[in-house]
Amino acid sequence: MAIKSKSQRSFGRIGVLMGGPSTERDISLKSGKAILESLKKQNLNAVAIDIKSEDHRETAELIKSFGIDCAFVALHGRFGEDGQIQSILEELKLRYTSSGVHASSVAMDKILAKKVFRENNLPVPDQVVIEKKSYDRNKVIKAGFGLPWVIKPATHGSSIGLSIADNQEDVIAAIDLALSFDDRVLVEEYIKGRELTVGILNDLPLCVIEIITKNRFFDFQAKYQPGFTEYVVPAQIPEDVARQAQEIALQAHRVLGCFGCSRVDIMLDSQDRLYILEVNTIPGFTSTSLLPKAARSAGIDFDQLCLRLLEGAYEKE
Repeated sequence: MAIKSKSQRSFGRIGVLMGGPSTERDISLKSGKAILESLKKQNLNAVAIDIKSEDHRETAELIKSFGIDCAFVALHGRFGEDGQIQSILEELKLRYTSSGVHASSVAMDKILAKKVFRENNLPVPDQVVIEKKSYDRNKVIKAGFGLPWVIKPATHGSSIGLSIADNQEDVIAAIDLALSFDDRVLVEEYIKGRELTVGILNDLPLCVIEIITKNRFFDFQAKYQPGFTEYVVPAQIPEDVARQAQEIALQAHRVLGCFGCSRVDIMLDSQDRLYILEVNTIPGFTSTSLLPKAARSAGIDFDQLCLRLLEGAYEKE
């Protein structure tokens, strides 16, 4: 009989939760497969669990059927980052990577998250909220700030349903698109400048990365199709600005109560002012994703990154 390594005895059987029912299912499958491959390469007892349903009881039974001791959550978007899967895992009394129920649900809701940021004096773009039940397409939206506007669903990731509107005709089309994904929409001040992102790992900020895309903004195509985006690691910005970006990213992570890792997206305008866009509690997790890129810059390779998050799951109280 083969003798188990220390790490195998420590972690037991690990279920990599991937897929999910959201619009980000395909991206989640890629993240999950990369994590699974890494864990197996490290001789850990890991299995893939493809989540396909939003039904809590059905999903709980599926997870229980694998007899796992710990879940590595690689689910993006709805049902993965909004606290639902975390709630199921807690009901099953399973350890898991990623933020808890409350932090996940607030971070996923861009409207709630921005409220928390403002209450904690963190910089965010000006915004107004539109709700489907009270929205009238025939009335001009009064935002209190000039066009262009960024218009996006409240609870979707990967820039799905996001548009930049330059005039009122664009606004109507953009709101209609966003409302097709969500009952609430965020209309936000457009910050012209450089797009940055800061990964947080175990409560420490990693290097700032600049995202330079051929498209107008870092949309779904720019994120996932080769050739549309360049990543500068670390970002070529003044040291004091980089430190400030890391500080506000860490504060955003903390005020939401995030755990393990996150990725904070930030805009830098022409006057070196920073604005938080959003916090991703389960960022992309392939070897070419942004959090792993930042970790690699700090001397942490993909295998070590996966291991650190697993270790964190066992240290979580």
